[in-house]
Amino acid sequence: MTARIVSIGTAVPPARIGQDAVRELFASQPGVDRLTQRRIQGAFAASAIEHRHTVLGELAGLPAAPGGPVFLDGEGTLQAPTTGPRNALYTQLAPGLGAQAARDALTDAGLAASAITHVVTVSCTGFFAPGPDYRLVRDLGLPTTTERYHLGFIGCAAALPGLRLAARIADSQPDAVVLVVCVELCSLHIRASADPQQIVAASVFGDGAAAVIVAGPDAVRDAGGLDLDRFGTALTDEGENDMVWTIGDHGFEMVLSAEVPRIIGREIRGAVDRFIGLDTPDAWAVHPGGRSVIDRVETGLGLDPAALDASRGVLREYGNMSSATILFILRRLLHDDALPEGARVAGLAFGPGLTVESALMTKRLGARPRASTHDATQDAAAAATAVPAVAGPAVAGPGVAEPGVAEPDETNRVLAARTAPALASHR
Repeated sequence: MTARIVSIGTAVPPARIGQDAVRELFASQPGVDRLTQRRIQGAFAASAIEHRHTVLGELAGLPAAPGGPVFLDGEGTLQAPTTGPRNALYTQLAPGLGAQAARDALTDAGLAASAITHVVTVSCTGFFAPGPDYRLVRDLGLPTTTERYHLGFIGCAAALPGLRLAARIADSQPDAVVLVVCVELCSLHIRASADPQQIVAASVFGDGAAAVIVAGPDAVRDAGGLDLDRFGTALTDEGENDMVWTIGDHGFEMVLSAEVPRIIGREIRGAVDRFIGLDTPDAWAVHPGGRSVIDRVETGLGLDPAALDASRGVLREYGNMSSATILFILRRLLHDDALPEGARVAGLAFGPGLTVESALMTKRLGARPRASTHDATQDAAAAATAVPAVAGPAVAGPGVAEPGVAEPDETNRVLAARTAPALASHR
């Protein structure tokens, strides 16, 4: 036996914003000329995104975080907080969202927090110490002896290295139960800009968290899930300067050139063939860096368009949540009844470098139904009263409810009302 994903939990902030409303917000900013407006309209129209979630409630007509920096004034003008206040808001909000996803994963696995032996946290959108790994131990009431690891500033591909680390731990300690949590608050680095690369970044990134329970061979009982068979990593021959994530004076700064999809399209076949070998995946979880990235992967690998439905669905409903995104996709595949026992699942994610991270997994059907199958935006998880499928004490009491979601029509109405005066000045 090998290490196995036995559950995946997800969480998103309450504020849900429609893509059309965000597009109009950016297009209505003071000083935006017609060329920039065309670039904004084009980038948002091509994104294949309908909604995203954000911790910046003011973007959705909700109250801003108490004591936090101002991102949007009463006239609908985007402000430019410095990096310190942005990072302070990350410190305030990221731990709670990560803990929400972790509780969902624990409920789904039928586990109490005391079963966790190791914690791996992943994030590239903020820093603090003691960090997210420490906060999970405190917030979830994990044993103070829990081993902790943090993978920071790796970018969108980082979830797969997080799973790889969990698998290595479980392989060396077969009774280990590892909690992996990715939490990304990308919208904290929002800014108005005429730079085409910043416009593309503004059109795709959203906020979210995902948590995975990885159990070692001796900890797995009758749990279903995804066996973590093997991992791969590769650097492309080009692209070191085409996807870059740095710390600026007014938030973190993203370089995301138009070459990224083209580089991925040229090199994906070789990278995947070297990793997959003679295996033939039955399903694909591909990080949706953007619609053009998914299109290039589909073409480069000669896939049927339906093979990337789960990736496109997550992009459409949540946008690019950096490292957490691929775990939202894997959750869908984990709960997809059309995928039978033994189905092979390939995971691909892309990060600065350009780096291609890969994982090959096998679906296993458990002897019991899962405690919950809801997505991050659905309301309550079922009570975890079944006998746990992973070694450890069972959870007592009700399941964990996900955050509420602002109604999209109301969100868009409020945001449109706030940007209407500025929009009128550009017409």
